[in-house]
Amino acid sequence: MTQKKNVTFDDIAKYTNFSKTTISRYFNNPDSLTLKNQEIIAQALVDLDYKENKVARILANGKTEFVGIIVPNLYLHYYSEMLNQILSTYEEFGYKFLVFASNEQEDTERRYIRELLAYKIEGLIILSHTIPSSELSALPIPIVTIEREDRHVCSVNTDNYDGGRQAAALLANHNCDILLHINAPASPEIPAYGRIQGFLDYCEEHRLKHQLILQKMGNTHESIQNHLADILEEIVQTYTGCRKGIFISNDTQANILLNLLYRKYGRLPEDFLLVGFDNSPVSREAVIPISTVGQQIDKLAYEAVSLLVEQMNERKKRRPVLLEEPIHKVIPPILFERETTG
Repeated sequence: MTQKKNVTFDDIAKYTNFSKTTISRYFNNPDSLTLKNQEIIAQALVDLDYKENKVARILANGKTEFVGIIVPNLYLHYYSEMLNQILSTYEEFGYKFLVFASNEQEDTERRYIRELLAYKIEGLIILSHTIPSSELSALPIPIVTIEREDRHVCSVNTDNYDGGRQAAALLANHNCDILLHINAPASPEIPAYGRIQGFLDYCEEHRLKHQLILQKMGNTHESIQNHLADILEEIVQTYTGCRKGIFISNDTQANILLNLLYRKYGRLPEDFLLVGFDNSPVSREAVIPISTVGQQIDKLAYEAVSLLVEQMNERKKRRPVLLEEPIHKVIPPILFERETTG
């Protein structure tokens, strides 16, 4: 069998009676052509069974169709599920992803960004918290962040404040004597701080007895388990005989706390009610399905990629109109009541 000849720009030009320059503009700057001419060339590509040479196109126009992603870790189920949802957008948007986990190390994250820029990424999605948005906004590519400080860059976040209120309301509706919120210390500029403030405001408005337990947990299973074991012992000793409603900052930690309760009592005691945050898979797969304030992770991922693609496409135009102010999108949470508040 003879090998099929690759279709070239010259072949397309002859087929359409356009110049090779016009064909090149179709691939590299389509907005410079009329819609009618774009349609003629697009139909020619179908007729000729054109197979694009990606490497040649990258060399010609410098557009790699790569997007960088930086996550703080993949231990928390929220980040792994978010990454899964972002990667699934390839079918719709056609962008590939280069992923780095920074482990919350600022110098490491800066090195990763330099490496990503060397790969000629067209945009960057950041979930880590180490580098301020003022510094990120100076990068020569569009940036979209998810659930982190975002004053100077575009972002997509959950309405964490509403989520905190929903968690407190659920526990209050189950007649808890004391409501507790376990979280890490956070700056008010971090979207997740809204979980703390929403919980506090609801408790104070309804004059509910409550306590905040703010403590850095680390990002390994061993570290989180040790900290939560100490917190659990303190709760048991302080609130003996009370019906305890515990709102914990994410599902991974909620699952660890649930396991600690099972090891201690062989079950989930009736005087412990538990609510997590995220609706990551672990909340459904736990030994007892965990009630949780669900971030719509699929929507967060889709909106982040969509917002980034809009900016990247705009920059490919002959006369791009860049954003004057960052765009901030907020996605409402959804409460899922399961057996830990049953």
